[in-house]
Amino acid sequence: MTLHLELDEQQVQRLQDTARRLNVSVNDLAKAAINDLLARSDDDFDRAAARVLSKNAELYRRLA
Repeated sequence: MTLHLELDEQQVQRLQDTARRLNVSVNDLAKAAINDLLARSDDDFDRAAARVLSKNAELYRRLA
């Protein structure tokens, strides 16, 4: 899948500077950032779900 993004000049400069500092291409840096964001979303959801299940464990036991 190809994705087209419109970035302002400051965003482009920061992206290029970061890619250069990390010695990766801008494309690889953007893909890594997206992968990181997607992975964190799963982790955040899992933590929230575990917290709700733990908090309400007694209620769920009584309802079962």
